Amino acid sequence: MADLHHLAETGLTTTDISLLEGLCSTRAIRRYRDDPVPEPVLRDILFAATRGPSGSNRQPFRFVVLTDSDRAQAAKDLIAQGARKLWAFKRKNDQYDEGSGAAADSPKARMANVMQTYVDNFANVPVLVLPCLVRYREPTPMEGASLYPAVQNLLLAARALGYGGVITGFHGSVDEELKELLGIPQEVFIGCTVTLGKPQGGHGPVRRRPMHELVYGDRWGEAADWAIDPPGTRYTKAGPPPAKQSAP
Repeated sequence: MADLHHLAETGLTTTDISLLEGLCSTRAIRRYRDDPVPEPVLRDILFAATRGPSGSNRQPFRFVVLTDSDRAQAAKDLIAQGARKLWAFKRKNDQYDEGSGAAADSPKARMANVMQTYVDNFANVPVLVLPCLVRYREPTPMEGASLYPAVQNLLLAARALGYGGVITGFHGSVDEELKELLGIPQEVFIGCTVTLGKPQGGHGPVRRRPMHELVYGDRWGEAADWAIDPPGTRYTKAGPPPAKQSAP
């Protein structure tokens, strides 16, 4: 309670959304209103991000926050070009317009429409955040563990304050140009891009596959007895089908 009192004294915005509710209802938000995100809200969102854990508490994460300056708009335009190219390739390669995607009301077609609208309007997002990792050793497969928890904090804080966002990798094809534009050192790893804004729609229960497909007990492929979803849980059919487990 003392810690919460201290946070209130700093002026950090408090909300009525519980932590568990936020965790289970933070959707990927790709459609935003035109409203700018007020700086006090950005402060609170990024404060939460900087509370993220990191290995040995080195805190190697940095956040470049782009809103409405000329340089920020140039960065948005640059990443938007990459976004449109990458999505066009994925849309064709993953056959989004074939099979079930040919039906306008199918989940596949709806996702394609959402993504097309997202990349077409990418340059107009209210806020673009570049979460970066200042490397202090050679790249390792585990290094993201000191960056991505902070990114999740950012998204959860946005959810709590009535905003929303989504992680993308659309900067990848323009990484060098982006670093030159923004003065980011070459040794710094841009881990992802996060777009933020006030949702056109809203948050809601996040749908995933049933727990028994994802949570194992003492043996790989065998669901834990207690891995039972709460009553009323709704599921997604997205993702690859669960692999059949072969006997040892």
